Amino acid sequence: MKKKKIRVFAPASIANLGCGFDVMGLALDEVGDILEISVDDGDGLEIRNESGVPLPEDPELNVVTPVIRKFLEITGNKAMVRVRICQKIYPGSGIGSSSASSAAAAYGMNELFGCPLGEEEVVLCAMEGENLASGGYHADNAAPAVMGGIILIRGYEPLDLVKLPVPGNFYCAVVHPHLTVNTKEARNILPREVPMHAAIRQWGNVGGLVAGLYSGNIGLIGRAMEDHVAEPYRKAFIPGFDELRAALMQAGALAMNIAGSGPSVFALADRQDIAQKAGNLMDAHFRSRGIDAEVYVVKVSNKGAKLIA
Repeated sequence: MKKKKIRVFAPASIANLGCGFDVMGLALDEVGDILEISVDDGDGLEIRNESGVPLPEDPELNVVTPVIRKFLEITGNKAMVRVRICQKIYPGSGIGSSSASSAAAAYGMNELFGCPLGEEEVVLCAMEGENLASGGYHADNAAPAVMGGIILIRGYEPLDLVKLPVPGNFYCAVVHPHLTVNTKEARNILPREVPMHAAIRQWGNVGGLVAGLYSGNIGLIGRAMEDHVAEPYRKAFIPGFDELRAALMQAGALAMNIAGSGPSVFALADRQDIAQKAGNLMDAHFRSRGIDAEVYVVKVSNKGAKLIA
C-alpha cells in the first residue's frame, strides 16, 4: 500500500432540536474538529492529540479508536493508521464533541480507501464513537456531522436517515458555558417512561418541526421546538435556564433549547441581527454568574464532513 494522508473537517452539531430527542440533529457552520489521518502497510493504530484540548491518553478511551476499527472490520481492510487530532471541540460542551471526531475519522477512512461505504454506513461507523462516549448508539449528532444539514433518524433498526430542507434564513446562536455535563449522567437523569400527555405533545411538535422545515415556515419551526421529555430534567444542569429563555424570547428569538445533553444552549432566529443579540444575551447571562463561555452565531450548515487542504 502506498502511504496516503489527508486532513478532514467535521462540524459541530446540535442534537434533539427540542422535540426530537435522539431522532433529530443539525450541523453548525464553521465550528468543528480537524483530524489528519494517514494509512500505510501494517496493522495498528496511533493517535496523537495536538489540539490543546485534554483528551484521554489511553487510545481505548478515544472515540476515534472504535470508529476506525469498525471501518476496517466491515470493509475487510488492514492498515497502519495514524491519527493526529489538530483541532477539537471541548468535551462535554453539548455541541457534538465526540461525534465531530467520530465523523471525521469515519469519513476520512472512507476517503482514504476509495469510498467503499455509502453515507449511512459511514454514519454507522461514526456511531461507534458515540457509543463509547455515551453508552448508546445514537445518530442525532453523528448523522449531521457526517452528512450536514438537518437530519431525521426515522429508525435505528435498520438505520434510516432523512435529510430535511434547511431554510435560507435559519440562524442559530449557540453558547458553550464552561460547565461540564457528562452525557451518561444526563441520560441517566431521564425517566424510563414518558406520560401519555407528554408523549402526545412531543409527537405533535416533531410533526410540526418537519412540516415547518419542508414549508420554510420559521415561525412553525420555532413553535415546534418544545421538549416535554428531556428538558424538564436536564435544565437543572444549567443555571438560570428559565430566566434565560424568557429574556431570549423577549429579544425576538423564535425558540431556545438545550443543545444535546447540555450545557450548551441554542436560540433560533430568522434574522442574523436577532441571532447576534441572542448570543450576546446568553454570553452575558453566564458571565454574570461567573461562568466563562464561548458564543457562536452561525447559519445551519448544509455541509458535513469534508476534506480540507
